[in-house]
Parts: sequence; C-alpha cells; structure tokens
Amino acid sequence: MVSSVRNFAGTRSWKNTFRHFPFILRLLAVIALVLAIARPQIRNDEQITSGEGIDIILCLDISGSMLAQDFTPNRMEAAKNVASEFINGRPTDRIGLVIFSGESFTMCPLTTDRAVLKTQLFNVESGLLEDGTAIGSGLATSVERLRSSHSKSKVIILLTDGENNGGLIDPNTAKEIAKSVGVRVYTVGVGTEGFAPMPVQTAGGVVMQREKVSIDEKLLTQIATETGGKYFRAKDNESLSSIYKEIDQLEKSKIEINTLKRYSEQFFPFAFAAACMLLLEVVLRFTIFRKFP
Repeated sequence: MVSSVRNFAGTRSWKNTFRHFPFILRLLAVIALVLAIARPQIRNDEQITSGEGIDIILCLDISGSMLAQDFTPNRMEAAKNVASEFINGRPTDRIGLVIFSGESFTMCPLTTDRAVLKTQLFNVESGLLEDGTAIGSGLATSVERLRSSHSKSKVIILLTDGENNGGLIDPNTAKEIAKSVGVRVYTVGVGTEGFAPMPVQTAGGVVMQREKVSIDEKLLTQIATETGGKYFRAKDNESLSSIYKEIDQLEKSKIEINTLKRYSEQFFPFAFAAACMLLLEVVLRFTIFRKFP
C-alpha cells in the first residue's frame, strides 16, 4: 500500500499534459465542418442607375442686402443652407451655380460633383462682386450656362431680395432669351414684410439699421409665369426650406434603379480548416500520442 502520491508528482510528462489535444482538434474540426455545411455567404448589392436627369442652375443674389438678419443667421446663409440640402437631394442631376449683385459670375458650371459644387456654394459671400441687384445679368448668365445643354428639362432657380437696379441686360430681355432656349425659371423673393435689420459699416463700427424690404414681385412673377415656372415668397427660414422642397417635387427626374445581388461563397476556409485539423488529429493520435498495449 502506498500512503502518498507525493513521490510520483514529478513523473508527469508533457504527453500526459497534452493527451486531450487530439480530442480538442476533433471537436474544432467538427465545429468548422458544421460552419462549412451551413454555407456562409457574403452578399454584394450593385445598383445601376439610368434615366433622364435635369440640368439646374442656382442663380443666387449676393448683394449687400442679403446680409439682412430677418433670417437666421442672415438671408445669404439661409439661402446657402437650403440650396445645399436641395443639392443633396438631386444625385442624378447636373447642377451649376451663378451669383450676381451689380454684375454676374459663374461660380460653378453644370456638374454632378456634389462636393465641388457645395464647396463653391459655401465659399460665396457678399462683396465678391460689385454691389447692386442686376437680376437681368444674373438670369442671362444662367441661361447661357444652359444654352448648350442637351437635357430635355432645363431649370433656373433665381433667388433675390431686391429690385433690379443695375447690369447691362434688362430682366425682360433675359426672360425672352430664357423662353427661346426653353428654360423654365422658378423665382424666389426673400425677405420679411416691412423692415428688416441690416448690418451697416460706419466709422464707429458695424451697427444695425432697419431698412425697408423692397422686392419686385411683379417682375419675378412675370419671369416665372412666362417661362413656365412659378414665383415663391420666402419670409423666414422655414418657408424658404419648404419652397425648395416644393421645387424638388415639381422637377422630378426620371430615374430607374436596378439592383444586382451577387453572392460569394465563404464555406471553403472552414472546410479546409476542418480537413487540416482532422488530418493533424489522426497524425498525432498514431504517432506522438499512440498508445501501446
């Protein structure tokens, strides 16, 4: 009889320590085999977009009066923000940007590059051009950007907060040019009723003065009506945003989106791992861990 196994404690070999390793390999192989039989797959969705887009020019007034703070934070920033949202919602259309005050300038030609267009949009600020409100020049430049367009639908969204008081082209002349080219013009008058707070630079710094809001609604309505568009009046941020949403609904692109689903099989790595572990288990069981009678 042996009263203690203390003397046998140091006789335990590494084979005894790892004697269950082949069994563990078999369990892992079975798990990998079950995963392989489950046939895992990765699905890739590919969208093919086709259809007819619309060419749109955003014609934005950047005169000094657009800094009036009857909108938050002012008319210009509010107009830029809603224009940016409008751009985001037109992924298949070509959109360009024309700015005007006392003169007009093409800030961005027609493009589908939303990042470039929005960068140019947010770079716009009052003072880039001679001050004034040349509605005719802004409209004429916008029409010129669309003249060579082959799109069946050509649209201008003209936003201003004042009355025409400059430029080399009369607004009615620009309107007739737009009609001849087949351009539809949506006009937006921006400004609250009555008076609006306006920042004015003085010798003592910038002071706020209340100035009368004067929008030539008759002219803007005439331009929109005769070109097949519509006139809108925005008196605050909410109404300005709703106007662009309404225009977005009125000018719908004809787009067809076909989705292709592709599946790639992922069972092979699991099956390969199961085979390797089973092979290793067999090798170990009949070599290192082989039991003799």
